[in-house]
Amino acid sequence: MSYRSSRLLRRLALAAPLVFILVLLLPVPALAAGSGLSPLLPSAVSPNGQRLFDLYNLISIPALIVFVLVEALLLTIVIRDRRRRLGPHYRPPQWHGNTRLEIAWTVAPLILMLAIGGLSFSVLQQDFQRPFGSPSDMQIDVTAHQFGWTYAYPQGFAITSEGNTQVQPLVVPTGRLVRLKLDSVDVIHSWWVPDIAGKTDAVPGYDNYTWFNIQHVGQYRGECAELCGAGHYSMQIMVKAVTQDDFDSWVADQQAKQKATPTPSPSPSR
Repeated sequence: MSYRSSRLLRRLALAAPLVFILVLLLPVPALAAGSGLSPLLPSAVSPNGQRLFDLYNLISIPALIVFVLVEALLLTIVIRDRRRRLGPHYRPPQWHGNTRLEIAWTVAPLILMLAIGGLSFSVLQQDFQRPFGSPSDMQIDVTAHQFGWTYAYPQGFAITSEGNTQVQPLVVPTGRLVRLKLDSVDVIHSWWVPDIAGKTDAVPGYDNYTWFNIQHVGQYRGECAELCGAGHYSMQIMVKAVTQDDFDSWVADQQAKQKATPTPSPSPSR
């Protein structure tokens, strides 16, 4: 390898971390929309999901600033203090026994981690506990199975969504607090619609809960967020928020369909 080629490779190696940082920080909406590579959470349509969005930004933006600062300082030292510039026998100034500095860089991260833990615990408690005093609660029982979901409504009917070929939406009214009770009939699954709220596990033999309150008409996609078997990739979720009048009409239609479906007669006893 020629000297000129080796110099070019060294420069590319030094520039690679900076290019990586720029790729992370530059807005690339087309790439994010097409591939799901956006490092940001979507701005949620439910208040509990919005709290997650705010907490994510509160933690991540300072972390990115610290990351960029550390990488910039590291690159500065690597480029400025390289051996070819300062000579093979250069010895940088030596610092030893700075007690105050050692205490500071031990205590500061501890305080930071305690603050992040406290904020995270507070937000998660609010996100998965039903708010008190809501006059318009509606509970839907969500049962997960390989590889789909069954939504049992309090009006006496159920909707089953299977894989990614027969995705049936969870239809909910806008402006009402909807509580989901989740369980599973086989393995652990996880109900997750990023535009609405955080992930909630569906665990066999255990009832888990989450809630949301969508204010605007819309349709939101999600998926199972727990590796649950060979068909995990197909376990899609669709939530459709409609007005109260449209929801009432949809409920009446589903009830009529259930009444029109004949139930199988029991087999005669011998």
